[in-house]
Amino acid sequence: MKRYLMPCVLIACAALALRAEPYKAEWESLDKRPIPQWWQEAKFGIFIHWGVYSVPAYAPTDAANVYAKYSEHYDNRMRSNNAAFTNFHARTYGTNVTYADFATQFRAEHFDPVQWADLFKKSGARYVVLTSKHHDGFALWPSAYSPRWNAQVLGPHRDLAGELTAAVKQAGLRMGFYYSLLEWGNPLYKENIGRWVAEMNLPQMKELVTRYEPDIVWADGEWDYSDEELRSVDFLAWLYNESPVKESVVVNDRWGKKTRGKHGDHYTTEYDLVHSGSSLDTQFTHPWEECRGIGGSFGFNRFETTAHYMTSAQCVETLIEKVSRGGNLLLNIGPQADGLIPVIMEERLLDMGRWLSVNGEAIYGTTAWRHRPKNMRETKVYFTQKPDALYVICARWPQAPLVVNHIAKADSVSLLGSPLPVTFTCSDGVLTIKPPVVNPGTLPCEYAWTFKIARPQE
Repeated sequence: MKRYLMPCVLIACAALALRAEPYKAEWESLDKRPIPQWWQEAKFGIFIHWGVYSVPAYAPTDAANVYAKYSEHYDNRMRSNNAAFTNFHARTYGTNVTYADFATQFRAEHFDPVQWADLFKKSGARYVVLTSKHHDGFALWPSAYSPRWNAQVLGPHRDLAGELTAAVKQAGLRMGFYYSLLEWGNPLYKENIGRWVAEMNLPQMKELVTRYEPDIVWADGEWDYSDEELRSVDFLAWLYNESPVKESVVVNDRWGKKTRGKHGDHYTTEYDLVHSGSSLDTQFTHPWEECRGIGGSFGFNRFETTAHYMTSAQCVETLIEKVSRGGNLLLNIGPQADGLIPVIMEERLLDMGRWLSVNGEAIYGTTAWRHRPKNMRETKVYFTQKPDALYVICARWPQAPLVVNHIAKADSVSLLGSPLPVTFTCSDGVLTIKPPVVNPGTLPCEYAWTFKIARPQE
């Protein structure tokens, strides 16, 4: 008996040792870590850009360059003497008011974290990412590494990050933090990157993770230095091996000026761009996420009108389009400096939640269909799948039968949220759906209708 027991013990010990082997501080090792399944299935998250820049709340609304419309870049635009910003600032505040002076006006006096979390829950989002610290360096928590430039000592005099974390987790959602690796106004960042990383970035990120245990660490501001200079692999090895969220945490790909689309649990696009190149036709094989605002800015821009905001139908179609290509959508809101979420943003989120309450099974936990056509955006017909179903999502109500290639047989076809029968035929590897006759009273939702093909066979 002992002859057979010893090899079994050795095999078991080897397996345990393999599992316990830490991730090394090198990309080859870190990139082997599988992304937590919860993020793959969540599909929809809420991004929140909120800080001192919410006070001036200005950026040109009709600039040709995407990045020029970001109100959260107000501080740097002033530092670089951008004419649009300096002229606005002089007209509105005069020449004696500095960006730092806005901190006392960022009061968040009407901020209700429970109300925010309730809205996010109703939107159908599964996770939330808050700007814990943007490029201006202002921390939304009482950080020991930003002792005189944070929301506890200035403005709100509250731990905004902590309050929202508690409310979001209580609502049953995953909480995450955006963190800027750069600070425009800190001279050490430009003068000595080695000290900056050792004395600021690494300890502050560890403080944030240890204090609030976020399920997402969303880095940004990585473009000035290499990942070696930023010591990103050192932080990630700690995050994956030792941190209190090592099993659940998800990180993005912004860890050095050449890491986007190469390293990280998931890759990122921004307003359908990777840096300055379009990502719309990219066939991703790695988990990925599109981030964008409902309007043209991430931070609140009080000069945006309805013409600058996506409609609710466009918000829904944006989610569908990203998910149909295997991605997630991180949709941004920009609260006001007083802590209120603009009504138009609230309305968009609630409308998305109503749509997801009917069509969520075609979004959550789905994957991209390998036979999806390349012209989905043009036809307004999108596809997602689960092991036992194929979903055909029509951003326009079909005016003719829907033709789905590569399907030879199916058990049934139904319209999600509707009891109306749906007829279909299969012939020569093609499934044809005849949409039911509907009227405004029998449509299951206001926009984007989903036909579920049960147990399709190729």
